[in-house]
Amino acid sequence: MAELGAHLTAASAGDDRPSIFEAVAQDSLMGALKPALQHLVKVLAESNPGRYGFLWRWFDEIYVLLDLLLQQHYLAGCSASFSENFYSLKRVPTGERRQQPLATAGLPKRQHWKSLLLLVLVPYLKGKLEKLVSSLREEDEYSIHPPSSSWKRFYRAFLAAYPFVNMTWEGWFLIQQLCYILGKAQHHSPLLRLAGVRLVRLTAEDIQALEKKSAGAASGQTHSIKMQVQSAVRKALGGIAFSLSTGLSVSVFFLQFLDWWYSSENQETIKSLTALPTPPPPMHLDYGSGTALLPKLKTVCPLCRKIRVNATALSTSGFVFCYRCAYNYVKTHQRCPITGYATELQHLVKLYSPES
Repeated sequence: MAELGAHLTAASAGDDRPSIFEAVAQDSLMGALKPALQHLVKVLAESNPGRYGFLWRWFDEIYVLLDLLLQQHYLAGCSASFSENFYSLKRVPTGERRQQPLATAGLPKRQHWKSLLLLVLVPYLKGKLEKLVSSLREEDEYSIHPPSSSWKRFYRAFLAAYPFVNMTWEGWFLIQQLCYILGKAQHHSPLLRLAGVRLVRLTAEDIQALEKKSAGAASGQTHSIKMQVQSAVRKALGGIAFSLSTGLSVSVFFLQFLDWWYSSENQETIKSLTALPTPPPPMHLDYGSGTALLPKLKTVCPLCRKIRVNATALSTSGFVFCYRCAYNYVKTHQRCPITGYATELQHLVKLYSPES
């Protein structure tokens, strides 16, 4: 059985296909980078919300732009994504069998743009959908909408159908990988099939061509003003992509360790509250006529400026608001209105007074 498993998962000497372990490893590499970078941005945002808070609020959009730049750089220069090039792989059109083009030649335009969109857009949309499902589940738990509203019935039906849709998506990938292991498919991922490409190993000629291209780019000069401007723009974008790729290549194992560490069950119990600094006591509540944020009377909600109804505290900062005011503000801005600390709906804490 061990010999049979080795033959199924390892490529033969004359086969240019990567093994299933190489294919899955390069997939998991990019999947591990985003959570690790996200945690680093979260630490920055919590340490200084005023300066770095926008990085946390727009992290998905900033990451997808950087990912687009990185993948475009590698697809154009190496015929592979960043993770595929890291494992010495390249993409070739599915129909190419005998004489494969060099990695420096790039992909045909159709396969190039398909690959770029599937590499960048699909993970972005999938992440947004998962966040939407998570927020809807939180809203279902903490919602202030009446139970019989049509909107609540709609998203409850959506939440009930999502696990089956996700199971179908993951099952599609699993079946494709099994077919690849058994030699019944040229692609280990349906996304490669949709892009019209397949993965092969880099040859000695590919490596030599890549080295010559990098050496030629460093020594090449242009004399036309228009070409100099275009060259400067390309060099700037290429330099940003190269610095990103070099930094990721050096820190890839460190980022994978961070991803494992901060996704463990041990860290899930701590959440983000332990990373937040203790907010200073609001001394000006008892002095002066109040400020733009905190009213003088302790029973007044800082948001609606009325006597609090259904008092609710934010566990991230300790300040108390009306439940409806706090719920709507946190749902919209994901932060405390007083301190600016990153806050989610599960941080709302209902307060019970002796009078109630």
